Amino acid sequence: MFETAQLGRTISRADYRKQEPLLRAELLGVQQELLRAVRFPVIVVFSGADGAGKGETVNLLNEWMDPRWIVTRAFSAMSDEERERPEYWRFWRSLPPKGVIGLFLSCWYSRPLLDRVYGRTTASELDECLDKIVAFEKALADDGALILKFWMHLGREHQKARLKKLERDPLTRWRVTETDWKHWRMYDGFIAANERIIMRTSTGEVPWKIVEGSDARYRSITVGVAVRDAIRKRLALMRVEERVREELMQKRREQQAAWLAALAEDQQDATVEAMSDEDDNTPADPAAAQDPGEVSREHTILSTLDMFLSLGKQDYKTQLEQAQGRLNELYRKARARQVSTILVLEGWDAAGKGGAIRRVIAALDARDYQVIPISKPTDEEQAQHYLWRFWRYLPRAGRFTVFDRSWYGRVLVERVEHFATEAEWMRAYAEINQFEQELVQHGIVLVKFWVHITKDEQMRRFKAREQIAYKSWKLTEEDWRNRANWDLYEQAVNDMVERTSTGIAPWTLVEGNDKRYARIKVINTVCERLQAALDRHEGLQPAAST
Repeated sequence: MFETAQLGRTISRADYRKQEPLLRAELLGVQQELLRAVRFPVIVVFSGADGAGKGETVNLLNEWMDPRWIVTRAFSAMSDEERERPEYWRFWRSLPPKGVIGLFLSCWYSRPLLDRVYGRTTASELDECLDKIVAFEKALADDGALILKFWMHLGREHQKARLKKLERDPLTRWRVTETDWKHWRMYDGFIAANERIIMRTSTGEVPWKIVEGSDARYRSITVGVAVRDAIRKRLALMRVEERVREELMQKRREQQAAWLAALAEDQQDATVEAMSDEDDNTPADPAAAQDPGEVSREHTILSTLDMFLSLGKQDYKTQLEQAQGRLNELYRKARARQVSTILVLEGWDAAGKGGAIRRVIAALDARDYQVIPISKPTDEEQAQHYLWRFWRYLPRAGRFTVFDRSWYGRVLVERVEHFATEAEWMRAYAEINQFEQELVQHGIVLVKFWVHITKDEQMRRFKAREQIAYKSWKLTEEDWRNRANWDLYEQAVNDMVERTSTGIAPWTLVEGNDKRYARIKVINTVCERLQAALDRHEGLQPAAST
């Protein structure tokens, strides 16, 4: 695989001096165009052999382009804060926004590679890690990110010569460590693992480019040209897509205008015909009178719920005290065992999510929980993948995070209101399942609720809100618009449960017409899931020595 990167290719000093100024100017040009377009981020990943010039190339790109619009990240050993969260938390937080270039060193490929070379993982475990990488990069690429991956290669003898050269120079000898020489002695093991990584993760959407790293001038020009050409190509494709999109919109506007004109003409003809037949008392055909666009309402998962479930006031008071006491005890045990919890509450407007959240957090220490209300994304959030803002809020070990609405907005409101295309919300199911799998595999207790009420109950609560001064602010025009799309939302919820209620992250559907019943069900469910997680945690602990 690496034979073509050991050909000894070089660029003379004279040729380099001719090419460098032009390439720098072109890179600055495409960078400025990328910044003006603000349509996609550029993620540049560097990996490969020690001493192959990865860091030098990153420094050079920062020198050749405007560093204000470059994010440079090099990852070392995980900090305590990072270890308390899923591994990819630190990578998601570091992603560049649209219009910006991100340069990444020792990133998501580093740990899987080292673990395999040092024998800490098996080949199948390496493949599992690589599958996760492929899914991560695919999610970013599907969202529009341009991902470039450079594998900087050195042959065994070239690597040895490179390390010795660095050691001889007093200005660079600090860059060579005993670990570098240890890795050189393990060269064959690295080559085998590198081949596996490249084969498994060089996809059509995000391929690897292997760069010969023995000649600094050659690798610099090679990487610079590849970055320039890739950004140029994506910008050109973006302009073509915009022209096609505008042409389609214009055609749709023309078709709509023609349809409206034809409809007006048909209505005029129908009016004349009705006037001429006004004495005709023939009964109308019901089938003919039915709106051809009207379809019968299908049963959904929500229509199976028993919405008459309720609790009396005294029973509620007794059960609430017991449930909150149990939750407090379990939460303190989870805190001591560093087990984090994430609650997701979705549901209809006025379904009682806020009331349920307040009863949950009343049993917790305010220093250990955070409630995240999710609404329209900010400009900063819109410049990132839609999951980015949720990754950034993941709790530290032992803490509680409650999401009042969540990442499921992608397959609910964004689907129904057409804020996301069908392709975007359809692929979101797989992206969400992958996200939740990472949370659960890290040991986070993930509990998801859909709080359901009937349409009549929602109307009753809307009218009640209008009459209560401290609640009237909750009722907005958006609530009424969402209500008008009730059937569309119900179908979206049905699809959401069907595609994302998994064994490790199931949905709990809450019958919410009676608020007291709903609150108790939410707290008891959280307790049950916490208890099960603590039981598993204790089962994994080593037995006490005798």
